[in-house]
Amino acid sequence: MKVGLSTYSLYGAIEKGEMDVLAIIDWIANNGGEHVEIVPFGFTMNTKKSLDEVRKRASGQGLEISSYTIEANLIQSSKKKFNEEVDRLKKEVDKAHRLGVKLMRHDVASREPSEATIQNFMGDLPRLVEGCRKVADHAAQYGIVTSVENHGYHCQHSDRVQWLVSSVDRSNYKTTIDCGNFVCVDEDPVFAVRKNLPISSMVHVKDFYIRPFDQDPGEGWFQSSNGTFLRGAIFGQGDLDVRRILDEVKKSGYDEYISLEFEGMEECREASKIGMENIRRIWEEV
Repeated sequence: MKVGLSTYSLYGAIEKGEMDVLAIIDWIANNGGEHVEIVPFGFTMNTKKSLDEVRKRASGQGLEISSYTIEANLIQSSKKKFNEEVDRLKKEVDKAHRLGVKLMRHDVASREPSEATIQNFMGDLPRLVEGCRKVADHAAQYGIVTSVENHGYHCQHSDRVQWLVSSVDRSNYKTTIDCGNFVCVDEDPVFAVRKNLPISSMVHVKDFYIRPFDQDPGEGWFQSSNGTFLRGAIFGQGDLDVRRILDEVKKSGYDEYISLEFEGMEECREASKIGMENIRRIWEEV
């Protein structure tokens, strides 16, 4: 098992102008991380030079680049725009290849909770499948596995993720399991993780504070699809049963990258350091 960090976890420092992606790589290496997940949120890598700089810095710090993780939306208003989005994703696959990664997660769709109905999901499914197949087929030439993460409300439930992955029906198309995100659609993360581990390519971990729908805690919280209040927490300090979750991951035989995602209100560097330490400690305990 290799513990590392998503660059998104340090977005707070990026937003303040205190860190860039190269500084984040240095920080991860200096704070016990074994890999970095590159998420170009708050920074861009649009040239071969910038991609090569990231790859060289990670290698020089002894870090593996575990995954390239990007935003996308295959629900478009026209076939032309859909094709443009697929073509853009193929170019992102080319970037992943230049970074030297073998895992790439791209979004498929996001809808507001009121629109993320099973009826809309089934209606959207054919174009999601078509787009994901085209991207996965392009990635296959590089030996890259593409994946969907359970987020964005619309494709966040474990069953919907399974349905998409099985419908795409490509050996190099799987799911990046975000062990915390299932609570955003009010699904028990322990059981959801257990269900989807057989089709996973990578594991994200995070933690949340959870409060009932009728007890609004105020600023800094958001709501699940059914109104439960959620706020990002330092991993191991929130309300999720992270020990049982990591136990499920460990029992499955998964022994690859575990990427921490922190998105709470605490200072991001301190929170990320504590979170990585807690992952290792809890992994040894379960």
